[in-house]
Amino acid sequence: MKITLNVQGMSCGHCEKAVKGALTELDGVESVEVYLDSGKVEIAYDESKVSREQMAEAIEEQGYDVA
Repeated sequence: MKITLNVQGMSCGHCEKAVKGALTELDGVESVEVYLDSGKVEIAYDESKVSREQMAEAIEEQGYDVA
């Protein structure tokens, strides 16, 4: 399953690394692509192991807002 989240507050490579790192630590997340210019994060995941809410929470814990 794939989902695209709109993430506000990302502006640099450190932001990208923080978001990517937080998501890849979640069981069930298969791949993460961060697009700084558009503020979008594309995630491939196993919906039986992880939910959108869990992914959004992991991003928000890094200090970013998920729209």
